[in-house]
Amino acid sequence: MSRFYLPPAECNGPSITLAGPEAHHALHVLRMRVGDHATILDGVGVELACEVASLGRDDLSLRVLAKQASPPPPAQLTLLQALPKGKLIESIVQKATELGAARIVPLLTERVVSRPDQRDAARRAEKLQAIAIESMKQCGTPWLPRVEPAVPLAECIARQEPFEMSAVASLQPGSLHPRENFHAFFRKHRRLPRSIALWIGPEGDFTPAEIADIQRAGALPITLGPLVLRSETAAVYCLSVFRYELQASPSSPFGIAPP
Repeated sequence: MSRFYLPPAECNGPSITLAGPEAHHALHVLRMRVGDHATILDGVGVELACEVASLGRDDLSLRVLAKQASPPPPAQLTLLQALPKGKLIESIVQKATELGAARIVPLLTERVVSRPDQRDAARRAEKLQAIAIESMKQCGTPWLPRVEPAVPLAECIARQEPFEMSAVASLQPGSLHPRENFHAFFRKHRRLPRSIALWIGPEGDFTPAEIADIQRAGALPITLGPLVLRSETAAVYCLSVFRYELQASPSSPFGIAPP
């Protein structure tokens, strides 16, 4: 069934209207007709099963047949991603959406090559948000991550956001496997974390001073194994591992009694 996105404010009532690019896709790409079924996602957990009631030149009227609200994810996962070169950030946003990130914050660090100005950063964020919407529709998640404009690392750290767990991918000796962080948190709180920050550096990694600043902000260094991964690969690796851990049983999240 075809999926479309509408903001929550436009998803109220027994009928809704699809307009703009979503209507163009439905009318001229999918060539939908009266009686066809569609799924509407509002990005905040609600999924509407609909039927096309009428067609306009540039819009469609949909009759709501059923409404389903999904519970929020067990943890709000924020990806703090150093801005890579070229269009790699688009792929990262796509994969982060599929892997359940709630928020994506591109970072401007010392070794980042691309440095958009404030206006360009806002424009890029809008484009990346549109990519997140397309990815949400493709994979069927009812939750749309928020993509923010790129921000300098120091400014991001200065916000002092209260994450229950914070981890930074690190090449430094002594970094622990991510599961060790989950074990430690569960031993202390008898539950899984509800908010997580994942810090991923650029090609060449964060500088030692940046790593130190991120750790002082509460992030624990985690290892991604013996291989040196590209920045976009590291993001997918971390999101996959953390999503796996968060989907474990709340009573015994690692399949065994915690040590």
